[in-house]
Amino acid sequence: MNISQLETLLTISKTMSFRKAGELLNLTQPAVSAQIKTLEDEFKTVLIDRNQPVTLTDHGKVFQEHAERILSVVEELKQKLSDLNAVPQGHIVLGTTSSMAIQILPRVLSYFQDQYPLIKTTIHTMPSSQVLASVENGTVDIGITYISEKNPNMDSSILYYDSFVLVASPAHPLSQVAHTTTIDMLKDYPFIMLAPDTLGRRFLDQIFKKKNIQPNIIMELSSSEEVKRMVEINLGIAVVSKLSIANELKLGSLKIIKVAELEPYHPVAVVYKSGRYLNTAMQQFLSDLKGMPEQSFLGSE
Repeated sequence: MNISQLETLLTISKTMSFRKAGELLNLTQPAVSAQIKTLEDEFKTVLIDRNQPVTLTDHGKVFQEHAERILSVVEELKQKLSDLNAVPQGHIVLGTTSSMAIQILPRVLSYFQDQYPLIKTTIHTMPSSQVLASVENGTVDIGITYISEKNPNMDSSILYYDSFVLVASPAHPLSQVAHTTTIDMLKDYPFIMLAPDTLGRRFLDQIFKKKNIQPNIIMELSSSEEVKRMVEINLGIAVVSKLSIANELKLGSLKIIKVAELEPYHPVAVVYKSGRYLNTAMQQFLSDLKGMPEQSFLGSE
């Protein structure tokens, strides 16, 4: 058995065709058939049902699971050997919210790419609650998100603290109120909310629940950027990250309405899975990120 044979079996399982697998692997169809036959002879079992479309047998499916694990170990070995090079290199898949991607990543990544041009970065944006899950299941390597409690499967380091604020259009009646508003005074105003699986929304729901208030929710959106656009055209009021509205405040398209109950600060952290292998790209990125002063994240664009 060799690595090439395992790769051939996995490619056949995906393409369901000896011919297509051969095209992807730059092998002739007879060569593909010979590799699979060699595996079947060595393990004395039939791995592939050759009827059309081609599928794995039950034995083949078990073999596939182990083949994937073997190839994963081989890839890790290659990466570790590559990491012996002095210059940090590799690929990082980063997960964060759309608001944080716009707010802090341009500054962080422009510096990082200038310093380490051999490191590639892919960014996936998602609701805050999905960032931790994506790090835990391996969909992303590193996450930047709000953290509300310690997760034993995660290593984390706080980067900065954010707060949530109530915002309205300058044309909204609340924008004319000089004194601090309370949550109780907001129950009749139309609210534009973030989705229920976001930390900001959960924080707000807890406040309303504690006060036994049913807010007037007219719209739910998946990202702060969408919420801000709706508030700008005066469709309602909303609670969003204070750091996400620096540009809107500068332009005068949004106004902060002071609400005492929204004053607590929430930590934003970089998170990654405990015990996982960190290639040189990830090590360097984490080291640089943790070493940045808080003002690097809070400064305006």
